[in-house]
Amino acid sequence: MAVSEDYRRYVLGQLAPLALVSSRPMFGCAALYSEELIFGLIADDTLYLRVDDESRREYTARGMAPFRPYPDRELFSTTYYAVPADVLEDTEALCIWARRSLTAARTARKPSKKRAKPAKASRPPKRRRRRSRGLRR
Repeated sequence: MAVSEDYRRYVLGQLAPLALVSSRPMFGCAALYSEELIFGLIADDTLYLRVDDESRREYTARGMAPFRPYPDRELFSTTYYAVPADVLEDTEALCIWARRSLTAARTARKPSKKRAKPAKASRPPKRRRRRSRGLRR
């Protein structure tokens, strides 16, 4: 999953209109960040962007593949998909897709609203009965 420096710089140049985009090495690939939020990956000189249920449809309709961290295994990601070449080459289009990716990343980061369990009513501790050691009557 090598990433060439030229390709990484090209992708960052295409994403320059977005604010505060950077990349950092991560497990043999490069992670794309915007304000500490991961929204994309570069692996084997392919750009993958974060998707949600709605945006995934556009990627699959265009025949784009999900990120596969291990090419020799069936394991693949359902949250990162390859970006079409025509989108990558068009700075304006890529920034639109990247903004959707940032929205998907922000949404996934928000904690789910789980209902809090009601607190159990506290009971006073049970008293132990003392056995009398005295004489029986």
